[in-house]
Amino acid sequence: MNELNYVGNEAQLYSVEEVTLHNNKREGTRILIVKNKCGLEMRINLDRCFDICYLSLKGTNLCYITPNGVVNSKYYDDKGAGFLKSFTAGFLTTCGLTQVGSPNNDNGEELPLHGTISNTPVDRYCYDVLDNEIILKAIILDEGIFSHKLRLTRTIKVSLNENYFSIHDLIENRGDQKVPFEILYHMNLGYPLLDENLVLNIPSTKIEFRNEEAEKYRNYLEIEKPTNNFVERCYYHYFKDSDVKVTAYNPKIKKGINIIYSNQELPYFVEWKMNGVRDYVLGLEPGNCLPDGRNVMRAKNTLDFIKPNEKKEFNIKIEILE
Repeated sequence: MNELNYVGNEAQLYSVEEVTLHNNKREGTRILIVKNKCGLEMRINLDRCFDICYLSLKGTNLCYITPNGVVNSKYYDDKGAGFLKSFTAGFLTTCGLTQVGSPNNDNGEELPLHGTISNTPVDRYCYDVLDNEIILKAIILDEGIFSHKLRLTRTIKVSLNENYFSIHDLIENRGDQKVPFEILYHMNLGYPLLDENLVLNIPSTKIEFRNEEAEKYRNYLEIEKPTNNFVERCYYHYFKDSDVKVTAYNPKIKKGINIIYSNQELPYFVEWKMNGVRDYVLGLEPGNCLPDGRNVMRAKNTLDFIKPNEKKEFNIKIEILE
């Protein structure tokens, strides 16, 4: 059966549309709206690192969006925790590329919360449809004079006929200096996928508690109802197997996700549980570092580096369950 014989335009089956947002702090932000044949819809922010600012299946939202909503990158504040003033969350916010986590001073360099890459517009992008996949590709430059020179090439492949997609990142050091390299994939689940009915499976063999609040509440798999004055809890997970699959499924809405990746590529996994009123989010975050700040990773001798002309690659697959 050739479906194209039944339609006048492929948009009846799947589509990629570029739109420009207006009003308030989102004014001028360019978004790609991507839809496959099975009800999967994602919105990719061209103003912010080709990150995924919205994800849904058949009209059911799967991600968390902060009270900020989508904010144009021109409003980004790179001082201390100013990142939070324009943080959208969405399904994916990329943290890095030379700093992840708490603001800190490392070797005399003042570093903001979660680095700057997620607030960097794409340099250029393209897309095509091949072999039953929508293939979207973008280049984001994290470069400056008298500074590091890293180029991120991101490819997102969305299946036309099944509800899954993949993210492939290639990072190249185009400078002449070895520089610190940190990356964390800040994936954020939200209501109605996230509520007290969520069944969470993180097959870790070792867990560390980031702070006293997390150690006090060791029930890391339990999701609570929105709670007044909730204090965020972070759990650090480590896996024995090289292939990792983290599952979050809500039987109430009969939907969920699998996050699949290589523990060899991304050896750290952060669970960020924030069950506050309106600040109601579960972060599932593989990375090559922990979110304690670059100075802490350096002090522990666990800081990663990227050498001149070196390339690093990372792959994540997201399956939407129904």
